[in-house]
Amino acid sequence: MTVRPSDFAELPPVTCLIVDDLEENLIALSALLRRDGVTLVTARSGAEALEHLLVHDVALALVDVQMPDMDGFELAELMRGTERTRQVPIIFVTAGARDEHRLFRGYESGAVDFLYKPIEPHLVRSKADVFFQLYRQKRRLAQELKERTETLRLSEMFSAMLGHDLRNPLATIIGSAQLLPRMTRDPEILRVAERMEASGMRMNRMIGDMLDLARARLAGGIPVHAEPADLRVIVDKVVQEYAATWPHRRIDLHASGDLAGEWDADRIAQIAGNLVGNALQHGDAEAPVDVFLDGRERATVELTVANAGTIPDDVLPYVFDPFRRARQHGRSDGLGLGLYIARQLAQSHRGTIEVDAAGNRIALRVRLPRRAGEA
Repeated sequence: MTVRPSDFAELPPVTCLIVDDLEENLIALSALLRRDGVTLVTARSGAEALEHLLVHDVALALVDVQMPDMDGFELAELMRGTERTRQVPIIFVTAGARDEHRLFRGYESGAVDFLYKPIEPHLVRSKADVFFQLYRQKRRLAQELKERTETLRLSEMFSAMLGHDLRNPLATIIGSAQLLPRMTRDPEILRVAERMEASGMRMNRMIGDMLDLARARLAGGIPVHAEPADLRVIVDKVVQEYAATWPHRRIDLHASGDLAGEWDADRIAQIAGNLVGNALQHGDAEAPVDVFLDGRERATVELTVANAGTIPDDVLPYVFDPFRRARQHGRSDGLGLGLYIARQLAQSHRGTIEVDAAGNRIALRVRLPRRAGEA
């Protein structure tokens, strides 16, 4: 990352804390470190230094080792014990001889460096400048992260509002397309009406995915309203709908055990629909799609959708990422949100979803507690 001086122009000055019990030492160090963009704060004792640390965000602390009441090592240990000052770099300044035991104690208490008196002015400035620059970079990155997070939040809010507002005119278009066959028997008009309705329904599904994405991102999850339901009834309806729209494909439903529970039936149907649709769209067109429902466990049920096909090893860890499918396959029948939303819905039911891609077979397995409110 290349940092230019202009990058820091709008940032407030950095603060450097100098702690020494001798006034002349404070004056000398202040003279060496005084420059534009740096605020110097001085303290004559460890207690006074702690008071300043409660008020100022400090980029660097130069601390004299030998002070009465509280020496530099004790001050450093107190700083390391507090969340606010734990990350403040400390450079010890000492007039003592180079003692390995003192060095070890200093670094153990949190020092990043030692300076020995008499101090070399160029060395002090160079070391301090390094920490000032690091602190500025840290603040710059934090500011950019905050700005980008806010931009992303506003973008997702806009997408949610846009998706919601688009549904009203889209409903009119779909309703008009459904009304045309009652008004005419012209084959050409009927074909146009069928295409209009199919395109409108596809757009409606994509808008629904956009709204669910916004709910998952902005609200921390997609809300569910659990009621007594039968998993087989829910999934059987989904399978029949896909069988009607994909008449050339075979979808087999296999069910075993007790499949009763308390879930949001519409959201469970959405999970099943996303998994079956994904298998039909990306699986082997010559092989059937198998849907398994397993209710033999007392506390949980499983929904598994399996199809022939493969997932590349470098793609497998990211199959539930939003927009992933759309990026891989270019133009697609959706936004690449199906598996992402299926995972969000499973998690909203306190469930899990996982993928198993072994050999030439892909299985997506959803495990749900019998009651959505129970982990």
